[in-house]
Amino acid sequence: MTTAVAFPFDERSAVFAEADICREAGLTLPEGTSRPIFENDVWDFTHVVGLPVQMGLSMRRFDFTTIVDPRWRLVVKELMLAMLTPRHPAVAPLPRAYRTALHLISCRARLDELVRFLAWLTARGVLSLARIDTQDCEAYLAHRRYVLDENDVVVGEQSHGTRRSAAQVVVDLVNYRELFTTDRVAADLRPWGGATASAVAEMPSGRTQNKTPPVGDEVLQPMLAAALFLVSTLGPHAVELARQVREADRLSSRKTEGLRAGGSAPVAEFAELLDEYRRTCTPLPMLAEHHVADRLADGWSPKDPLLPVATGVLARQAGASQFWARWMPSLRGPLENAVAEVGVKEVFGRDAFEITAADASSLLPWTIPLHRLQAVALVGIVRTAAIIVLATVSGMRASELMELRIGCRKTPEEPVPGLPRFRLASKVVKGQPLGGTDDEWVVIEPVYRAVELAEDLHDDRKDGAPLFGRFAFTVRYRWFRNWVNSPAGQRLGLTEIPDGQVNLRMLRRTLALEMAYRPGGLLASKIHLKHVAVATTEGYASRPGGAQAELLAEVNKHESDRNLDLVLAEFRNYQEGILPAGPGARSLTEFFAGIDEKLDPAAAPAPKIQRSDRDVLNLLTKRAKTLHIGPANFCWFTDPSRALCLKLAGTPTADRPLVGMCDSARCPQATHHPCHRPVWAEHAERTEIFLGQLGTTRKTERNRLQADHDRALRVVAEIDAASTTDEETA
Repeated sequence: MTTAVAFPFDERSAVFAEADICREAGLTLPEGTSRPIFENDVWDFTHVVGLPVQMGLSMRRFDFTTIVDPRWRLVVKELMLAMLTPRHPAVAPLPRAYRTALHLISCRARLDELVRFLAWLTARGVLSLARIDTQDCEAYLAHRRYVLDENDVVVGEQSHGTRRSAAQVVVDLVNYRELFTTDRVAADLRPWGGATASAVAEMPSGRTQNKTPPVGDEVLQPMLAAALFLVSTLGPHAVELARQVREADRLSSRKTEGLRAGGSAPVAEFAELLDEYRRTCTPLPMLAEHHVADRLADGWSPKDPLLPVATGVLARQAGASQFWARWMPSLRGPLENAVAEVGVKEVFGRDAFEITAADASSLLPWTIPLHRLQAVALVGIVRTAAIIVLATVSGMRASELMELRIGCRKTPEEPVPGLPRFRLASKVVKGQPLGGTDDEWVVIEPVYRAVELAEDLHDDRKDGAPLFGRFAFTVRYRWFRNWVNSPAGQRLGLTEIPDGQVNLRMLRRTLALEMAYRPGGLLASKIHLKHVAVATTEGYASRPGGAQAELLAEVNKHESDRNLDLVLAEFRNYQEGILPAGPGARSLTEFFAGIDEKLDPAAAPAPKIQRSDRDVLNLLTKRAKTLHIGPANFCWFTDPSRALCLKLAGTPTADRPLVGMCDSARCPQATHHPCHRPVWAEHAERTEIFLGQLGTTRKTERNRLQADHDRALRVVAEIDAASTTDEETA
């Protein structure tokens, strides 16, 4: 083991003594705010201008007091400030130091891991960084790699990110060792052979795969259906419910001005109040169940007619701050009489408007009567539904959602009559300087209305106030799913949402995949996916370097992968004798034949033979770039001059087909495949039904529908004929 090296220690840094942390790091603080100094054991960045909403208040305080050894505390402070100030004269010459400043969020994560590492060293009896060797580094990585139960038995592994953080703190101590004043690792320490923390943690390469899975179809469909129903149908009523709760809080709060604190029983005031309840036939306010349980625990009789009455609310309505127990003998008689006449009922949701259930099975009140906490919870569920719609259909990241403010909805534009354009103003935080970069999202109307609903539900409607603030989506989604699956959600005809993980990253990936694999998909059944694609493309055109451009790039990547997979699948079908049909079938078959010839070992001019899917894909890539998917055909857009849709539209030089105008039965670049047969068969069946319903006098419509029906049957027959393999024919 390396011999420990002693350093002089006087609790002062040799390079950062008395440094103003925010000034050195270029962080802005409001005037009059206390500025953290290097010697402080707590660096408070709470009021730094431009910090993202996503960064919680606890994350903005760097607390070094948890590091017991004062020498190590100074080392950690020096490392934190060095990461924030890469251009400092003492930091810039370090050969392996970071050349760009780390964000405060990243520094706080490093601090947490450093505290954990130093505590682990202390527990092992290592009292100097100079005594750390490669075995200690390996041991700490193993300590952070595995999940142990209460008996120290391995029950799982931590994520790659956790392992990378564990390796990174050791690497940082090595890279910045020359900077430290009081203690440092040995000069010859090269943990893991000098490999990066990502390599040590065996991080998967993002170039070969996206680690984030999409939301499963069985979860996505009921989740989005429920969210859209709550936003569109329950939303306006939830806004009124939220207003009623705020008004009730204002009138029934103990802090309301003018309430008297005690005194004798307000018999006259209660008599007047109860008369008003009788005159309007309004039930008395009811206590929540947990307050009723408290009364029972205090000795109230279960048969007492006043047990469920919210006497405190009545007292404040009568001008008193609370209902004193000594008043009960004087007021019991009038209260019992009122209960007998008008009853007791929950305060909120009385006489609710009727709506059509989600499954269209019946008309019913949009909510049952609710206590205050239940009403607040329901408003929160509707707000969560707005977040789900916004995240699922726009693809905004968590940080971008949290940066939305009251007033973020831009006035709709209408560049073309009847085609409004909706925009949201937000900020891009990821990868941007402190304070973020202003950005705009072009969205479809349901997203715009969801944001409008969130604004209406907000308790503080001042422009610039955070719309959602910082929120934990996984927690909110769990509450949302539980409510949908509860009797309250089932009463409205909502489909139960099965268990399954859902987070904002997964929703963004799901949207990208759905757009790339359009026109099908469960998302398309609830939201017009073509409109989403158009809005995203418009957002890219509006801000080519913005966040929506990144989403579109991800969509295009998935679309390219999808095209390659489809072309490979059709090539394998060709090899098995399942041929394409349609006007473009001959051209595609000839292309596949040429590829197949290149793969023939006998025809290969050199010993190298291309057999793997990767080699085949290399040959198919160029043709895959020409593939465009229609609802009932594949379009191989190899020659714009031959595209029937462009001829019909009068735009023969366009670089993309107009899939919505495709007549695949006549276009020489369209093909039909077995996957398209159900679409054509269903079309033929529906057309036949319409023909049977036409009267004998409607000859023009009959001729048109008959031609359409014959064409659909012809396409189905061609697909069946082309899909018959040689073995089936034999």
